[in-house]
Amino acid sequence: MRARVPQQASARRALAARARRVLALGEADVLSVNEIACADPGCPDAGTVILLMPAGRPTRALRIAKPIAAVTDADIAAAEREGPAEGP
Repeated sequence: MRARVPQQASARRALAARARRVLALGEADVLSVNEIACADPGCPDAGTVILLMPAGRPTRALRIAKPIAAVTDADIAAAEREGPAEGP
């Protein structure tokens, strides 16, 4: 497990704000951004999970095979179009 550093916290907040804008989330909608490590062969060393908890709707997880710092607005939109998985 990686230690959280201030730079990562800042990157997480910035990505959360961008995701909120790209996904047109309202103030009552909640989201969480986390970077996860993957030790399985064939998967990237780090990936990003954006957990969406929209008010009155099921929780969804958007998975992006890039570290937080590399995620673009286009990646967020593409993950949404790909049909996010329900549940964390």
